[in-house]
Amino acid sequence: MKIKKLLPFTLAFVIAGCVPVWSLHPLYDDKHIVFDEKLLGTFTENKEDTILTWEFTPTAEPNTYRLIYSSLSKEEPNAVKGLFEARLVKLDGHFFMDIYPKEGPWGNGQDELNKTKWPINAFFMLPVHTFIKVEILESELKIRLTDDDNLKKLLKADPNAVKHEVVNDNPVLTASTQQLQSFVLKFADSNQLFSDEHTLIRKTSKPAGDVNEPKTAIPDSNNVPRDSNEIPV
Repeated sequence: MKIKKLLPFTLAFVIAGCVPVWSLHPLYDDKHIVFDEKLLGTFTENKEDTILTWEFTPTAEPNTYRLIYSSLSKEEPNAVKGLFEARLVKLDGHFFMDIYPKEGPWGNGQDELNKTKWPINAFFMLPVHTFIKVEILESELKIRLTDDDNLKKLLKADPNAVKHEVVNDNPVLTASTQQLQSFVLKFADSNQLFSDEHTLIRKTSKPAGDVNEPKTAIPDSNNVPRDSNEIPV
């Protein structure tokens, strides 16, 4: 599918040309949020001439991961990165991940905000949640992403499937957390909602007590740096 005009905070999370489903409310609550140390570390995926990297580290906030997503390719020698908060959600034996932007596209400080051309616009940008289905293995992380085209088809067949609003032709979920949980469970085992499947290979692991950003061991094919600290930003 073609890249569409996105809500501002989702720009860094466009993967393989897919626009994720957006939600105003989170998928997690105190009852269903979990933490799995096997998720800590770095996972990568080679897609033709592109290397996608997912780095998970713990944060000071309980049951919360710091996620740095990056994309590096020959065409884009400077890594494209996004910083997010990620939380695992367990629903009836299924595991999902709620992903939320940690910072706005202008950065996280007044100095950076002052450097932007239109700083007042920042007050009108809306952060949104997205979610994926996950399976955490010892050496792999299997993920299934959402795609708003699939959601559109779903809503066309049943407009009452989940509460939503349409903004610039893009559906935005407005359902409560409990309603979202019921919605994703209904489609957890089908491709109607979670259709874009990826297998990420574990490259490094990190002890749960270490909150420092991990190094990323990246394959050195195509003259790509082996260490994420060497990636130009």
